[in-house]
Amino acid sequence: MKAMIDPRDTVLTLKESSGWFAAGNSFRKALSLLSDGAFKMFFYICLEADRRTGRYEAVQKELAGALCKSRRIVGQYIRELECKRVCNVRHGKNQYARTCFEIRDEYWPYTRITDTTPRNAYVDSIKNGFIALGCTTGKFTARDAKIADQFQRRHIPLELVQDAMLMGACRKIISLLNGSSGEPIASLAYFEGLIAEIRERPIPVDYREYLRKKAEQLRTAWAKTSADLLKKRGCLDMGCPEIIQ
Repeated sequence: MKAMIDPRDTVLTLKESSGWFAAGNSFRKALSLLSDGAFKMFFYICLEADRRTGRYEAVQKELAGALCKSRRIVGQYIRELECKRVCNVRHGKNQYARTCFEIRDEYWPYTRITDTTPRNAYVDSIKNGFIALGCTTGKFTARDAKIADQFQRRHIPLELVQDAMLMGACRKIISLLNGSSGEPIASLAYFEGLIAEIRERPIPVDYREYLRKKAEQLRTAWAKTSADLLKKRGCLDMGCPEIIQ
């Protein structure tokens, strides 16, 4: 007689080997504590956060787009996550600066990995500049850190790398504003060609200041254009009379 197999004894397998999140008791706790919208944001941050640190950085515009809510509503959710001690939040200086979220231990299911690597001012400067460009994915990966370290080992001056990032950002944002390129810069490797170009033909010192101002103007213009496009797609919460801050 053929033995019957209890379905409960079957070994379950994942359809996808990556991209999943260990949602357990910490999620149940957050579900009972947070409002629906704040829990949705918490869930999104968990999916996007670095598994090693429980940290995630974003500007409010990105969160508004991901959650299909206005920046005003997103700000309320951020305050709720902070006030209910679900996340430690380091706020950006303005709406275009990145806000850093660190999910507190009570709500983070992974054991954090402490970074014991000595701080490297050269790599940190490149990282901060890359994230602040306004036309990147906003993520500085381990591969990007390795590329920055290689720049340092090749004795490429920090100012040269910064010039290349500014020039590349200006060209990219102009392309985005003209509608000819819809993809953000995803890697520091994007600027390697520009570094070689500027090495061959160094830019004047006074032009460097012009680049900084131009990049800031373009970044502001692109942020406004992105917000307008988001509104036109109907992704904002039109049920609220105060849509735009």
